[in-house]
Amino acid sequence: MEVKTARTAGFCFGVERAVNMLDRLIGEGKRPLYTYGPIIHNDQVVEDFASRGVEVIRSLKELYEKKPGYIVIRSHGASRREQEEMEAAGFAVVDATCPFVKKIHGIVREQGQAGRRILITGDKNHAEVQAIIGWCPTEPVVFDNEEEIPELPADTPLLLVSQTTFQLDKFKKIVEIIKKRYYNAVVVNTICHATQKRQQEAGDLAVLSDAMIVIGGSQSSNTRKLAEICEANCAKTYYIQTSNDLIKQDFKPVRVVGITAGASTPKKIIEEVQNFVRSKF
Repeated sequence: MEVKTARTAGFCFGVERAVNMLDRLIGEGKRPLYTYGPIIHNDQVVEDFASRGVEVIRSLKELYEKKPGYIVIRSHGASRREQEEMEAAGFAVVDATCPFVKKIHGIVREQGQAGRRILITGDKNHAEVQAIIGWCPTEPVVFDNEEEIPELPADTPLLLVSQTTFQLDKFKKIVEIIKKRYYNAVVVNTICHATQKRQQEAGDLAVLSDAMIVIGGSQSSNTRKLAEICEANCAKTYYIQTSNDLIKQDFKPVRVVGITAGASTPKKIIEEVQNFVRSKF
């Protein structure tokens, strides 16, 4: 059995930065120490930080029930109101928002204040998108596919941005329709370059593989999209969180196995899956 692992598999820049920032605060003895929402979408990483004394605060209501200390804004970001409430509640705020996500906050705030209607492609329930919404001066329109593009007057001044992990091919189709339908639209491709590269590499590897293994948290948007891309190119695609899931999904040996992983997947878990496949089959 030949096992091929995507070069881009594992932590992206923003995730690694956030994890390192939290590690540093732990090392400096900052207490009490919290994150606003899970620092990244990986249960194993969150559980590890919990064992080292980091608590997760999941709402503004919960914020006021805790003793003020140090609070880290997760890599997905937080809304303007949430950040202001953290400061007002007496917490020392450490912003670990991915810089690429932070850039979107500035774009939507500036363009919204200039009078443009904000359109966002992405999952409206995802933490990153919720944070972006929270920096828009007016209520934006969030949609996931071309069928949901809003019907507005053709001269409406618009701004189109995207969740950083949105599928590039879907975004291109949406942009084409937007430009035909609205002549006063500004489009900013805010899909992370690393995401684009990861998706392209996953698709290419899936074409060459008899089975694909996609590793990542069940709540990870970018991992779900990798799985969708792999499934479109390889019928035997396994979406797992750890090597234990391969047993549950009755993984069968094949000639070529491709492995990729979402941006929140630690190197250790990727190596465990590689070793499991090589040693068991």
